[in-house]
Amino acid sequence: MKLGEDQMSSVLRPRVRQLADIFTSHGYELRVAGGAVRDLLLGKVPQDLDFATTATPEEMKTMFTEEGLRMINAGGEKHGTVTVRLDEENFECTTLRIDLVTDGRHAEVSFTKNWELDANRRDLTINAMFLGLDGTIYDYFQGSQHLEERHVTFVGDADTRIKEDYLRILRYFRFYGRIAKEPDNHCPHILESIRANADGLDRISGERIWVELQKIITSNYGGELLVKMVECGVGVHVGLPETFNCANVKAVYERCQKAGLAPKDLHHMTLLASGLSSVEECVKFIVRIKCSKREQELLLHIVQHRDAVAQFTMLKEAKDHLVDLYIGEKRNKDIALLYTTELLKYCAHMDFLKEIKEWEVPKFPVNGLLIGERGVPRKKIRFAMHDLLEEWKKSDYSFDASELLDTLNLDMYGD
Repeated sequence: MKLGEDQMSSVLRPRVRQLADIFTSHGYELRVAGGAVRDLLLGKVPQDLDFATTATPEEMKTMFTEEGLRMINAGGEKHGTVTVRLDEENFECTTLRIDLVTDGRHAEVSFTKNWELDANRRDLTINAMFLGLDGTIYDYFQGSQHLEERHVTFVGDADTRIKEDYLRILRYFRFYGRIAKEPDNHCPHILESIRANADGLDRISGERIWVELQKIITSNYGGELLVKMVECGVGVHVGLPETFNCANVKAVYERCQKAGLAPKDLHHMTLLASGLSSVEECVKFIVRIKCSKREQELLLHIVQHRDAVAQFTMLKEAKDHLVDLYIGEKRNKDIALLYTTELLKYCAHMDFLKEIKEWEVPKFPVNGLLIGERGVPRKKIRFAMHDLLEEWKKSDYSFDASELLDTLNLDMYGD
């Protein structure tokens, strides 16, 4: 199989040609590896190009030194990767290798010049292809056929591949969400291998798990895949509780689909929140996964406020929620809008969603100085500010500073 000039145009940039010529002139072979080949066959422009080569790291270092090229990130050499810089572009070139010893997280490798042996150590058939710079596809495990069939499967024995690196369980679900045509058409033997090895994920860091998990949730079948993972016993090993509410995940996911929202339109924390029943469950998940502070706060906010927001019947209530966050809690405007819109999606208030996004929050007309001038003691100003915000909301944001300040009951703020 060979790609045409049009398909190769996104690969054969001038610097790539220069890199290929360097390897060829020194007697080594260079091919594009893995994900970029998969994306090209799907008709997509690859975001990144990874290269595989018959040259060892030492041979690459000698070659690049002779060519007067700069090398960076020396830490990758023990894994066979040398990063070379051509003008303003970095290229990662990795020696063909085989795994000698694996512990479920990392591998001790030995270098080889056999392309099929290198392909055999990769996770999925669709990720195990190489592309020669003349357009030739090197496919040792029917990856191109599986891609055409939208079939996601491991290279060789699934149990063996998973035991080499337990993170491959999550990578399987991630690529299923990207490639498959149907939400639940998994090979039974793959699911059985996943069930048998799910506890191996306990050995994987939360950071690595989270990178994969959020991609799964935002894939084409995020809701279905999250439920399938829980059914396979994966959930408890990635921070989800045994009581994870799959039924509610399905309900929230289906509501959003019916409203015309694509998976990418739903924040991954919103879908996760639908399966968590309490703040305590959220905290345990956060401790295991170590997600960002922004993600943590969004998750907690949804779980804490979803019951109240579910009762909204008027747009005014959604506006008040946004104002409480933006003005009352002094949140960043974008953060306040994110929290509010994700809650509206969760609770299926799609009729409020467009209007709340377009609504320009008015400027709160009073400040601490004005309140102090009305005789409120300094240490009580924040309480008065809260009360005035409530009055402003009751007025539907129509009161000006004078009207608001006139509502103050100074007796409430006495020493």
